[in-house]
Amino acid sequence: MKHTLTIGATLLLTTSMAHAGGIERAVPSMAFLFEDGNYLELSFGYVSPSVSGTQALPLGPNSPPGASSGDISESYSLTSFSYKNQINDQMAIALIIDQPYGADVNYAADTDYAYGGGLSPLGSSATIDSIGYTALLSYSMPNNVTVYGGPRAVRTSGEVALFSGYEMETSRETDFGYVVGAGWERPDIAARVSLTYHSAVTHDFRADENGASTTFSSTIPQSLTLEGQTGIAADTLLFGSVRWVQWSEFDISPTNFGSGPGNPSLVDYEDDTITYNLGVGRRFSDEWSGAVTAGYEASQGGFAGNLGPTDGSTSLGVAGTYTMGDIRITGGVRHIWIGDADTEVPAAFPLPEGTTLGEFRDNSAWALGLRVAYNF
Repeated sequence: MKHTLTIGATLLLTTSMAHAGGIERAVPSMAFLFEDGNYLELSFGYVSPSVSGTQALPLGPNSPPGASSGDISESYSLTSFSYKNQINDQMAIALIIDQPYGADVNYAADTDYAYGGGLSPLGSSATIDSIGYTALLSYSMPNNVTVYGGPRAVRTSGEVALFSGYEMETSRETDFGYVVGAGWERPDIAARVSLTYHSAVTHDFRADENGASTTFSSTIPQSLTLEGQTGIAADTLLFGSVRWVQWSEFDISPTNFGSGPGNPSLVDYEDDTITYNLGVGRRFSDEWSGAVTAGYEASQGGFAGNLGPTDGSTSLGVAGTYTMGDIRITGGVRHIWIGDADTEVPAAFPLPEGTTLGEFRDNSAWALGLRVAYNF
């Protein structure tokens, strides 16, 4: 039960991050460190969000209240790789490669004042891409406690084009942080709890802002993740996680953009986020097991950014695992109800600060995941 159900559980915890706070897309679970012997897994995810809003106020004679933004979100895929090599009974080394952060926002280029569309008149768009590399060393002590830690490198780049004519593209930068954590387990009842800390990672970007070469810094915030599981009946497992991320410390303020009216940030967040996941797994036979899970992230209120008009989420998911000897194949699907959000009129408009621009309601996303795991 330990092996079969935790694979489905961690897959669902990963797909649950499809609309987590800030620009986070995937969070690596540390459950693979507790697998017996050597272990390898490869995961694939596909997320299809649908996010649209309506204009709350007139922006001109041909841009009335109620005009739609159209679907500003774009589908994206995720790939991750985890490997653990058991050196001896106490020590193991591990490697994680993933795509932890990202954004794909595109207010339709063919939507202009003649058709309405809130912020969309001149086709604003933004993308962020990243890849993460984490190396870990774990040590298991006689009291069923395992400690682990190691360096983490994150490689990130982004670009944006706004309706106002502002354009910016960053260099691709690789910078370093670290991961530390500890876990306790009791295998006879499939019980385990682990706490993992990811440090902040600060990027010093070179940027091209409308042809001008500038520099600015941005920090991917620190986070803390609590994961746990326990057997609650024969062949039945309860599992979950709580994750805190200090998104209030995240800010993207390119030099020339930040010198505009009100010294605005291109992207920032007022609040930290806490994301909860809870699920139940069940083994039906030696070959088949399944799991269901629910996720929740509270809405923060206030204004959301025009390049990320979402606020909190609720989700439900299911997964199934098929075991063939040392190979396990897991598939999962999750539906996310994205929290309603209001966006603020940008500083470029001659309107009072705090004026609502867009109202984004009843949005959602589907997340699909496939994971292949091998013990050897």
